[in-house]
Amino acid sequence: MSINIRNIALFSAMGLALVMTGMFQSWPLALTILNMALISAVMALGVNMQWGYAGIFNVGIMGFTAIGGLAAVLIAMPPVGDAWAAGMAGSLEPWRAGIAGVVLGLMIGVAAILGAITIYQRMAPGKMRGLAITMVLFVGYLLASFVYGPATTAITRVNPATEGFLGGLGLPVILSWPVGALMAAGLAFVVGRVALGLRSDYLAIATLGISEIVIAVLKFESWLTRGVNNVSGIPRAVPRPVELQTRDWVQALAEQVGMGHAEMARVVELVSYAILFSIVLGLLIWLSEKALNSPWGRMMRAIRDNETAARAMGKDVSRRHLMVFILGSATCGLAGAMMVTLDGQLTPGSYEPLRFTFLMWVMVIVGGSGNNWGAVLGAFVIWFLWVQAEPLGRWLMDVLTSGLGADSGLRQHLMTQAAHTRLIMMGAALLLMLRFAPRGLIPER
Repeated sequence: MSINIRNIALFSAMGLALVMTGMFQSWPLALTILNMALISAVMALGVNMQWGYAGIFNVGIMGFTAIGGLAAVLIAMPPVGDAWAAGMAGSLEPWRAGIAGVVLGLMIGVAAILGAITIYQRMAPGKMRGLAITMVLFVGYLLASFVYGPATTAITRVNPATEGFLGGLGLPVILSWPVGALMAAGLAFVVGRVALGLRSDYLAIATLGISEIVIAVLKFESWLTRGVNNVSGIPRAVPRPVELQTRDWVQALAEQVGMGHAEMARVVELVSYAILFSIVLGLLIWLSEKALNSPWGRMMRAIRDNETAARAMGKDVSRRHLMVFILGSATCGLAGAMMVTLDGQLTPGSYEPLRFTFLMWVMVIVGGSGNNWGAVLGAFVIWFLWVQAEPLGRWLMDVLTSGLGADSGLRQHLMTQAAHTRLIMMGAALLLMLRFAPRGLIPER
């Protein structure tokens, strides 16, 4: 069987699995899996650009995804006028109130860091240099806290139950997708300039640490993201089910297929999202394939396989690494904005390395590192297994403990722990692929 027929068969099998999920479970579930698989495929393409093209080991995917999610809030949410004017009419000085105080406090902090860097570069090594750096950072921290603390407190006190943050620009949420990519690219530029010169294991530690810093900022800077209170009610890219189920054509379609109006409205919404996400994924696949098969792509693979030889041929390896690191991170930021758009809310506490870093790497490895179509297929397969592992584990535990009584402590324990079988399934799938197909389902050609 030729490679093309094999690839088509693999994607067809995945499509059949989604159809069977709709037929035997529910169509909203099948379409939800499809949408999340499409978003995961975009994210897996970003990881594949970094690892598959250039061999960059980035384990900070979660941070770039979260930055993209923040873009959806900053672009789509309406501005909170009272928060922007917080403290202006109160007892605080105008320069220490509301957004003015936040900006000034951040500027003081940046100035202190730049001052410390300048001292480090220009003073001779010794105790005096260390003391000067410590003093600059300490004084900068005190000044920034004096301005920044009261300003953020004034903002978060504005109707904290539902608002308590600055809000956004009130623009269409789809605009947040390219903005999320740009914000992630900006963060990647800063990270790349500092960390890409490190060895692969140190690079992994650096990217993971920076990713955790990003999540900490999202959790604790409530004036920007509402923190652990979450931002809900983010405007949708398509009409909501409540709006759709009142339309005549949706009601007529529901009656034709024998489905409730609310369920049909949910299906229409998910299909609309699937079309949008498929357009984005299709465009990225087309661009990625063009890049991979171009002289640029051949150069990146040469750098990945032998950096020393590439340098000897006059290639600027550091610059190319930075370029592909930015491209891959921007793609992850795009996926993060798409995900928040689908969910309709930003929940900083939900960003975990298991879901947004480890799972992405499993998708790329299982699909086929260095192959764009393999990364897409891996995203579909792994996300499908991730979602279906819980009901499958519950069914398996029910079968294994069917001989025990309903009041058996062992049976109750195994049934309550059935959800954790997804971790075992992911590990088993990865081990089996590494043993029997180490190059993935669709290997790099």
